[in-house]
Amino acid sequence: MIRTTFTEMFGVEHPLVCGGMTGLGTAELIAPVANAGALGFLTALTQPTPEALAAEVARTRELTDRPFGVNLTILPTRDPVPYDEYRAAIIESGVRIVETAGSSPEPHLPDFKAAGVQVIHKATSVRHALSAQRKGVDAISIDGFECAGHPGEDDVPGLVLIPAAVRALEIPVIASGGLATGAGLVAALALGACAANMGTRFMATDEAPLHDNVKQQLVANDERDTVLIFREFRNTARVARNAVSEQIREIGARPGTTFADVADLASGVRGRERVLTAGALDDGLWWAGQAQGLIHDVAPAADVVATIIAEAELLLGGTLPALVR
Repeated sequence: MIRTTFTEMFGVEHPLVCGGMTGLGTAELIAPVANAGALGFLTALTQPTPEALAAEVARTRELTDRPFGVNLTILPTRDPVPYDEYRAAIIESGVRIVETAGSSPEPHLPDFKAAGVQVIHKATSVRHALSAQRKGVDAISIDGFECAGHPGEDDVPGLVLIPAAVRALEIPVIASGGLATGAGLVAALALGACAANMGTRFMATDEAPLHDNVKQQLVANDERDTVLIFREFRNTARVARNAVSEQIREIGARPGTTFADVADLASGVRGRERVLTAGALDDGLWWAGQAQGLIHDVAPAADVVATIIAEAELLLGGTLPALVR
């Protein structure tokens, strides 16, 4: 068994995280992740209302008695989001671990801390991580450039970013981006992190609430099958390579392009309805990290966790120590 600051701090068996994934962080996936001994996060904004989030927390508790958390991603949206009400739903539901992402978590920290909620903040740079530490978060999940979603604008990969964050910060650091295997977990621990966060890997599980076409495409894709979009808007995003993401990239390269020119193509609703639900792989954006090149099967979440931990324990207990003579 691998024990770290992370396992002690959050009361979980393994130093492994299934981070928040909008549209996918539901009870169907997060409960089996928790039952397998890892820490999974429901995504608050996957639910249409704060009341629906409270119901999803309750539903997850019916499926597991182990720790799990809720992700609250704070981003500008076309339609205002009642973040205060979602925060209240999290607290009133008795959730004790929150993952924040996007904008600063500062407005939410007083209420979370007063309720005894531990906050992990996702950051894509050391300077942003230090800012979150000063504001009072309990841990940082540092996203290397390989990650799905928004990797920031600095283009620093995990091999450099993770130890840089560990050196600069006084609070625990969770490694994220480009990780999908037991070897990746061991590498993260060697770089000073206390756990590894994996999103793309948990998309390719039996329980992930998305169409099997997407899961099989993740297995078929390699590490080159992502593209970066929105660079010209300084809102870089890494997504799976498909017809829509290539079209967005082509439009974005035209002089004078604004986000309005790609908004319909980039719609999250479109991606969820046409790709994640209907399985039409080229009809909308869908998120994937470069770690898809390390995914070779679709398996139950419990098997994914068990395989990652077994590989990590073998490396830590046998393969690597045997190199020292």
